[in-house]
Amino acid sequence: MSEQPTPRSSRRPGELTARELGRYVWRQLTSMRTALVLLLLLALAAVPGSVIPQESVDSFGARQWKDQHESLTPIYERLGLFDVYGSVWFAAVYVLLMVSLIGCILPRTSHYWRAARAVPPRAPRHLTRLPDHAAYDVEAGPEQVLEVARAELRRRRYRLRPAPADAAGPDAEREAGTVAAERGYLREAGNLLFHLSVIVVLVGFAMGGMFGYKGGVIVVQGAGFSNNLTQYDDFVPGSFFSADELEPFSFDVDSFDVEWLSEGAGQGMARAFEAGLTYRTAPGEPEQTYDLRVNHPLRIGDSEVFLVGHGYAPVVTVRGGDGEVAYSGPTVFLPQDATFFSFGVVKALAAEPEAIGLEGFFYPFFASIEGDPFNVMGDARNPVVSMNVYVGDLGLEDGESQSVYILDKEDATQLENDEGRPLRLDLAVGDTAELPDGLGSVTFEGVEPWVRVQVSQTPGKRIALGGVVLALIGLCGSLFIRPRRVWLRVVPHEDGEGSYVELAALDRSGGGDTAVVVDDLRLAIVEALDRAQEDTR
Repeated sequence: MSEQPTPRSSRRPGELTARELGRYVWRQLTSMRTALVLLLLLALAAVPGSVIPQESVDSFGARQWKDQHESLTPIYERLGLFDVYGSVWFAAVYVLLMVSLIGCILPRTSHYWRAARAVPPRAPRHLTRLPDHAAYDVEAGPEQVLEVARAELRRRRYRLRPAPADAAGPDAEREAGTVAAERGYLREAGNLLFHLSVIVVLVGFAMGGMFGYKGGVIVVQGAGFSNNLTQYDDFVPGSFFSADELEPFSFDVDSFDVEWLSEGAGQGMARAFEAGLTYRTAPGEPEQTYDLRVNHPLRIGDSEVFLVGHGYAPVVTVRGGDGEVAYSGPTVFLPQDATFFSFGVVKALAAEPEAIGLEGFFYPFFASIEGDPFNVMGDARNPVVSMNVYVGDLGLEDGESQSVYILDKEDATQLENDEGRPLRLDLAVGDTAELPDGLGSVTFEGVEPWVRVQVSQTPGKRIALGGVVLALIGLCGSLFIRPRRVWLRVVPHEDGEGSYVELAALDRSGGGDTAVVVDDLRLAIVEALDRAQEDTR
């Protein structure tokens, strides 16, 4: 009966199975090198979020950036650069880093647990071959030297290898007359704690992004705000946040004070500013006051109200050709630079016979050099508005929504002066300009400050803060705890009088001055032996 031929494997040499490929990918993903690369990628991915205005943080700045870079805007929008932290690619790096860190920490924790429970290694055969060692003679016997050495090492919080008398097996004779000790196990615990802290911080940020929200609104001095969706200029909820969770508080901006630098390199810059608020935690609750400042938010329940910006709202009154007031009140102008040179739009849709639109600039501290206007600083010492005038269809006839900061001039007519040039109204406080053809008038009544506040809930912030604290603790442990091993061997003299001692130390971290450790330990043992001999006398 002939033997059946053994079927050959269809697998070709060097070919990876799906299981082997999966193991290889997992090993690469959970390596420390990959974790470091992903951490670097996450840091690099956050760079566009700090350079390019983010719609979730500064929607006005993002809108202005888009207007100034029309060719780049479509590309940036496809890449999600206006919402970096909510983009798919940022989330992918985020999740991969989490998986890599977890896969890296778990095996290292298991290895550390086994190493922490293991006994220190026995003494090498030739201690004098180690870089830092000492050899000397003492008058005491081997047993007394070993007892003193063990007591001194315990006092210094070293963990000792069991005494040879308690050991069993063929190595017990080799370990006779030796002491092996080790300390510094918490150094690796510090490393693991630092890596764990990164996960904790990432989890904290993820919780804030999923269960929290962030909204911004501009409030003019004298006006108020109620915490509901219709009041926000921009609102970015988390993935699992519901509008029903908004806390029913409200506040009024009673005052706004700015302290301007009047001299030095920062002359004209705002040094400090604060808004005086009157707030209510819920309808019907008693009023309370609070001075809102930068980095000093108002906390109401789980929500926080931050002061993030300020500017000016010129008070403009527009009358139609019939003399009736078509528009009157403070109009928010958006700062264009650090001097608070601002841009804004006024829309008087109720003006008769035609709707009137104004578009132009506000100068808090107007000055002119050879006929060229410029703004000196942000302090409103000489406020002036300079605006072009448009009449007719302002793009709101079809009922579509339109930004209050944009004037649709496509179907409107721009008014001209007697010279055939665009009519420009340059008004100081109290000035009134009459429009041509009996269309009406424009009056610059005054200036009111406005503040931009950010209202947010970040439920994971304490977790993230705890992660930062853990990182500091772990980093301190990694930097200042030195893992060291110490060995001592005692050999009795041939004449039975005294002993020969060899002492050596090794720093496992590759640093530290182990020579000092050897000298200190030698002196401590010799002094302890001398004291013991004096006591016996």
